[in-house]
Amino acid sequence: MPRAKGRDGLSLNAVVRGVSDRLSAAGVPSPDHDAVALVALVLGEAPVEVRTAAARGDDVPEGWDDAPLEALVARRAAREPLQHLIGVAPFRGLEIAVGPGVFVPRPETEVVAGAAIEAARERAASGAVEVADLCSGTGAIGLAVAHEVSEARVVLVEVDDDAVSWLRRNVEASSAAGRVEVVHADVARALTGREGRFDVVVSNPPYVPTDGQPVEPEAAHDPVRALYGLGEDGLAVPRIVIDAAARLLKGGGILVVEHSDLQGEAMRDELLGSGEWEDVCTGRDLAGRERYALARRAPIVTDSACDRSGN
Repeated sequence: MPRAKGRDGLSLNAVVRGVSDRLSAAGVPSPDHDAVALVALVLGEAPVEVRTAAARGDDVPEGWDDAPLEALVARRAAREPLQHLIGVAPFRGLEIAVGPGVFVPRPETEVVAGAAIEAARERAASGAVEVADLCSGTGAIGLAVAHEVSEARVVLVEVDDDAVSWLRRNVEASSAAGRVEVVHADVARALTGREGRFDVVVSNPPYVPTDGQPVEPEAAHDPVRALYGLGEDGLAVPRIVIDAAARLLKGGGILVVEHSDLQGEAMRDELLGSGEWEDVCTGRDLAGRERYALARRAPIVTDSACDRSGN
């Protein structure tokens, strides 16, 4: 952003600070960051350029109009997600297109994606690795795997029509699109005929209990279908994901499934109780909260294998 001397008496720094103060008063948890992002959107510049220009003491550019910024600030102060306003959500170095009709990926889910990426890298040591991202939403997790593991072929499974539109948009924009497949289907019945072929299954399914309330006001703008996992414990959909993963994974394959910080024990019990999983454990996010279940698919014994063993 070039040095600007525009409207006398109105510095860019004052504009950013004023927006930040208003957002802070509205309870927005990251007012400084969001203020810079909104000003950058209005100016058509990168946020880093706005920060630099504000620190340098530049005035707002010639022709500055308060109205577009005022409209955006009012929407953010009403807790409309910043990602909806700017049209993208950052995720492990990617820019994921988001908007009404699809769940906005959260920073804590980057840790879940990281666990899936690590598992895929381990399996990729012997060649190509097959990964399924169930309840994919925007595709953020699966696309992160595809971008960070060049040997990975990734299938993104999503049932919601609106979410699939965003999902296809993100895949089309991805440099890894040639290794990514979109399947528009219910997880419980998806990928029939491909049982036992996947090395890693990862999912961020809906898991908020039916009578639960999301903590963030911004969650009111997320699709209800993407939030609520059904049932008093919120684990009805995660159980469907676990069943699907048991069907799709090879013996020794890895499951990574996100849950709330209060559902770790219940998820471990669910996995251990089925007899289909080994090495069950719980991963934590950067704040130390229990955030995802990790398990290895137990060896799959077929009838023919039993016959050969003489049992």
